Amino acid sequence: MPTLAAMHRRRLLQQAAWAAMATQLPRWAWARQTLRHDPFGLGVASGEPLPDGVVLWTRLLPPDPADAAAPWAGPLTVRWEVADDAQFRRIVQHGSATALPDLAHSVHVEVAGLQPGRWYYYRFMLGDAVSAVGRTRTAPAPHALERRLRMVYASCQRWEHGYYAAWRHACADQPDLVLFLGDYIYEYASPKDANGLARTHGLRLPRSLADYRERYALHKSDPDLQVAHACAPWVVTWDDHEVQNDYAGDHGRGDAAEWLPLRTAAWQAFYEHMPLRASTLNSSAFQGLQLYRRLHWGRLARLHVLDARQYRDLQACRKPGGGSAGAVRPEACPELTDPQRSFLGWQQEQWLQAGLAQDARERATHWSVLAQQTLFAPRHYPSGLQSTDSWDGYPAARERLCHALAQQTPRNTVLLGGDIHQNYVCNVPAPPGAGGAARILASEFCGTSISSRAGTTQDKVDAIRRLNPHVLLARCDERGYGLCDITPTLWTTRLRAIRDPLDAGSDAYTLARFVVEDGRPGPRPA
Repeated sequence: MPTLAAMHRRRLLQQAAWAAMATQLPRWAWARQTLRHDPFGLGVASGEPLPDGVVLWTRLLPPDPADAAAPWAGPLTVRWEVADDAQFRRIVQHGSATALPDLAHSVHVEVAGLQPGRWYYYRFMLGDAVSAVGRTRTAPAPHALERRLRMVYASCQRWEHGYYAAWRHACADQPDLVLFLGDYIYEYASPKDANGLARTHGLRLPRSLADYRERYALHKSDPDLQVAHACAPWVVTWDDHEVQNDYAGDHGRGDAAEWLPLRTAAWQAFYEHMPLRASTLNSSAFQGLQLYRRLHWGRLARLHVLDARQYRDLQACRKPGGGSAGAVRPEACPELTDPQRSFLGWQQEQWLQAGLAQDARERATHWSVLAQQTLFAPRHYPSGLQSTDSWDGYPAARERLCHALAQQTPRNTVLLGGDIHQNYVCNVPAPPGAGGAARILASEFCGTSISSRAGTTQDKVDAIRRLNPHVLLARCDERGYGLCDITPTLWTTRLRAIRDPLDAGSDAYTLARFVVEDGRPGPRPA
């Protein structure tokens, strides 16, 4: 007999799928209700673009703006519109959606029936309140070869460490798509010493679903982040701080009886605040989210979006219930090289290898993109230590993926990452026995943070670069994002940096520019 918790999860799953349906608007729903507050204070967003549709997102805030986590009493009916123009003179789709209190009155509308490769505008309405207007677009038709895809990739936006000026500039760059690669929120309480911080908050370390909801409401209150969400569709994945620093699969700090419910709450809050499809909930509701997936941009690019947290094995030489060591000496930690350990989980590893093999066979996809959390290329330290929380901590898993790329090489493979709060540009070398150590398999751009500090110095980073010839650029001082212009023949990445993260009005500049040519793996300065 199912438990009460299982029955609750099943009911949430059914409600989320029902609420995501883009239903036609009944006549009675046009009735106006006067509101005395702005229920759309967290902005709007779109995501998961398909050739015929997108997901539209918002979350309704309660009447008391000081209590963004408190749910209203019952379900609310929200109206939505999609139009060809920002003035909504040519409305192409409209309907209603149900905002459920069990899902923090979040709305995930799965709009279908749109034209491929087109820009659209959307908005929500509740009573007489109207949301900000968002701009989104559909993916190209499956067999179309687009002339260009402009894409932003970004990660890591700790509230206290800086303002989100990077997002304002990212929006001004007019991307077609935004890839967010993890650490949307940080679970920490603000430091007691506020010296050198851009801003602080009064939230405690999360202990409940309400705490995580408050944390997302805090981050989403930022106007520059709202602008970025409204300017283009997003494709999101997570890393550790959406739950707890350095968590790994079923393993976190403390007793499992407390840790696992906390993880479930964090995963639910992530779904509630991201433009994700109801199918992300899979069949187990918030016992797991199906975040690894593929998105096609016609024949120009195929995005393999990865989840490097939910299924990974425990970090090497970490005691269950305790924290990660961060780095170890390989000779003192034989577990590090255990071939049975996986960074992605065995099922996701096989799924990724099968997808890349399909890209290699078909050759019609010009660019195979691995959107994942952290630095993939090896990083050897002068100290002899080896990181345990990145791909370096799972060398056998990285070698398996490199061997798969070497045996069936897609036309062009580019890896995008985040997590380390540093800009790295790398050649991805073949492992020994896979065609020679000098062979380059892929190109990698691991981005710095939107605001989170690096925690190291440029002198230390320069020493790492000298020890790793496959590293073409390594910088730790800049905050910002990556901007990619992708054509059938050329991939261009600009590393965009903010001059002063402590200045909300800071300007931005291009730190470096690299290109990857079709059929020639490895980035080159441009």
